[in-house]
Amino acid sequence: MSLPQDLEKGTLAEEEHGQDQEIGTKAESAAYQSDNSRNHSPKTEGSANASIADRDSNHEAVKTMDEGHIDDLERQKTTTESIKVGPSSHRAHPNSNSNDKTSTNSKSSSGSRLSRIAHRSHTPRAKLPPRPIPVSNLANGIVGWESQTDPEMPLNFPETKKWMLTGLLASITFISPLASSMFAPGVTFADKEFNNSSLILSSFTVSIFVLGYVVGPLILAPLSEMYGRRYVLTSGNIIFCVWQIGCALAPSLSTLIGFRFMAGLGGSGCLTIGAGMIADLFHADRRGLATSLFSLGPLFGPVIGPIAGGFVAQRIGWRWVFWILFIAGTIITIGIECLNVETNPRLLIKRKVARLSKELNRSDLRSVYDPSNSAHHSNASVLANAMIRPLKMLIFSPIVFILSLYMAVVYGLLYLLFTTITTVFTDKYHWQPELGGLAYIGLGFGFFLGLIVVARISDVTVVRMTKANNGVFEPEMRLPACIFFACFIPISFFWYGWSIQAGVHWIVPIIGLIPFGFGMMGIFIPIQTYVIDSFPSFAASGIAALTVSRSLFGAFLPLAGPAMYAKLGYGWGNSVLGFIVLALIPAPMLIYKFGGRVRKRFPVKL
Repeated sequence: MSLPQDLEKGTLAEEEHGQDQEIGTKAESAAYQSDNSRNHSPKTEGSANASIADRDSNHEAVKTMDEGHIDDLERQKTTTESIKVGPSSHRAHPNSNSNDKTSTNSKSSSGSRLSRIAHRSHTPRAKLPPRPIPVSNLANGIVGWESQTDPEMPLNFPETKKWMLTGLLASITFISPLASSMFAPGVTFADKEFNNSSLILSSFTVSIFVLGYVVGPLILAPLSEMYGRRYVLTSGNIIFCVWQIGCALAPSLSTLIGFRFMAGLGGSGCLTIGAGMIADLFHADRRGLATSLFSLGPLFGPVIGPIAGGFVAQRIGWRWVFWILFIAGTIITIGIECLNVETNPRLLIKRKVARLSKELNRSDLRSVYDPSNSAHHSNASVLANAMIRPLKMLIFSPIVFILSLYMAVVYGLLYLLFTTITTVFTDKYHWQPELGGLAYIGLGFGFFLGLIVVARISDVTVVRMTKANNGVFEPEMRLPACIFFACFIPISFFWYGWSIQAGVHWIVPIIGLIPFGFGMMGIFIPIQTYVIDSFPSFAASGIAALTVSRSLFGAFLPLAGPAMYAKLGYGWGNSVLGFIVLALIPAPMLIYKFGGRVRKRFPVKL
């Protein structure tokens, strides 16, 4: 099936959806009513065991599987009839039926289409069925959640609480990438103070922060899956803030480079742990929007950083860049520590197992996420396996490797632009350093446009294509938009490079950066959401694999920029980059067409 046919089927399915609304399967409704009607008052050990065993007799297959197997079960058993469209009280007004008939009988095709659009505007946004939640069966020694609607389960948190946690996460995820580029305009002032004349060393002072993003995820992401999101996230934030003080007081360029690396290591925590929190909190039909909010920081932060950093370095000195980052990061870290809660379901059930084992005096209890009781393995072996999990995904999963490589190249080119834009506009257009950061506005505007489009179509497209696919959800449904956005990246390099080479008005190359920002947002968000959907139980490790590869390119690719532009010029230099990105456009297309088969044929033992 071709891509246009897939999208056309999704659109037709949505129109049919307006005429045939289903609330869910009768079996699912009966199960939920049974759960809600039960009395959760305290019971003795014997009665509790009997009650829970009776209640969960229909969930035996789910209880003994880990979360990854549950997701596979959901994809195989989800049917078209179980796609929810919201309460019946929110359906279109009955009068809309007569309007639809009038439009159907009309000879004007445009009028009929307008009628369908109007009817669609009154129809609630379609949803995918929720992922089954593994529940307890104390008779068999299995400890899970009390019911499908257990309020302690992060997926069942109130919407306001979910978005509050996502907002807190997005705030620190903005500050950390902001620090990666905010110092860029101040490098010239630091070079003068430390008597540095090496362009490579100057670029490395900026990009070394991103090298910390390579090491940090390999440590922090597995720790968050073992010991919880909350404390590991706070620890990473504290490391990030403390080393900003070191950067502000650095006595030499070499110590500044070392301190920047440590700050980047701590700052990587929010980038990787955040993906795990999104998988913990949101079902598949809401992850696209949540990932869009979470992705604001990694893309907008590096753009706003040079704009603010240029004025700070020019007016009050380059060291104040780090003092400002320390103040902002500390305030947000305190807020996160006060308001954040643990969201890792495996850890929450692990704590519940420990509590019930003590209360009921039963040593045979084990987590529903760990029915083989591997928790009794030594901490060293569990930690070692967790530490290599991101690398196993990167090496042994073809889909993760291909998408990581593609994202790494694009991300590395983004940081190459970050380290050269200021120099281009100060040398070619004779801008002051404090104004050099304004050249990043084109990228920022492109990011903003891309965010609006992706946020509107990501989850909606998944629901449409799931309905068109007989109700079976596949993570690859995140990628069609990625193919469209990828085409804008090479256009931007040709436009930007040759406009600078020709020496035209400065607004032309700035506008030429808009397609890059637009395309980057459409690549970044779908790929991240795809990995979260593919590995929901180990989303933090999956995103860590992406972060490691892209940060490696982001740290070293900018070092080649000055030499390349000096030899080829801005025209052909950027054209080479454009041709490279153009050659990589088929990557998401291949994953979209064959990713499902590859995932099933080459499963990664995590």
